[in-house]
Amino acid sequence: MPALSEVLSALDALWPAERAEAWDAVGTVCGDPEAPVQRVLFAVDPVQEIADEAVRLGADLLVTHHPLYLRGTTTVAASTFKGKVVHTLIKNDIALHVAHTNADTADPGVSDALAGVLDLRVLRPLVPDASDPAGRRGLGRVCELAHPMPLGDFARYAAERLPATAQGIRVAGDPERTVRTVAVSGGSGDSLFDDVRAAGVDAFLTADLRHHPASEATQKSPLGLLDAAHWATEWPWCEQAAAQLDEISDRHGWDLRVHVSKTVTDPWTAHAASATALQQSASRAVLTDESTGAPN
Repeated sequence: MPALSEVLSALDALWPAERAEAWDAVGTVCGDPEAPVQRVLFAVDPVQEIADEAVRLGADLLVTHHPLYLRGTTTVAASTFKGKVVHTLIKNDIALHVAHTNADTADPGVSDALAGVLDLRVLRPLVPDASDPAGRRGLGRVCELAHPMPLGDFARYAAERLPATAQGIRVAGDPERTVRTVAVSGGSGDSLFDDVRAAGVDAFLTADLRHHPASEATQKSPLGLLDAAHWATEWPWCEQAAAQLDEISDRHGWDLRVHVSKTVTDPWTAHAASATALQQSASRAVLTDESTGAPN
């Protein structure tokens, strides 16, 4: 059985902390470097539901994409929800490690996992990492569909392939416009519109699109927009990351038991279509099949 320090060294090699954004908070939050590790759980959010799941599983290490403390804190009191997570993990000898923006730009990274679950062929990074001479690392990915399809059909296809959430996928643009190329970016992506337009793609699939950036994007070009739930666009990374650690475990003879949480931690729990939307023509009401449930 490897020590926590050995497993963390392997994770740091996959997602070096120095490649995280300056504002980010990545790395190990809690855990004894000398403690043995046998079970590892991957999840998107370090919330209490996930901490409790790690306890039930008997995990020794929890790896999440989102940081527990993105900003500084003066307390880890169990009376606060984040402090309770810390207490739960430490009392049960569970370490917590975070790979956030350093996993976003990795090769493979979060957007590679998103492209993979959609069966897209990755052509290149959307925003290349200038420090990577191979040109494979960077934020987002520019991709090609296996077969061109109308924007509306692609949105329905994406909704079927991504983990189900209350939001489903919102669409902006002509649903009949043919999509051959698409940019994808796991997580919040509306800061990337200039890069997406420069890439010359037909559509952009990401999450957390705000009104004004999305409105301006649709006015500047016929770019199709697909706005999925933030959690749904990043959950595929958990499976990718777990597979990477599995391979490392096999190579080193560690015999780790690696798991991926299927607990839906997207904060939105229900969706109600507005009455006016139901009265719109079919050309406007593109998709109404949102559903809730566990990842596919």
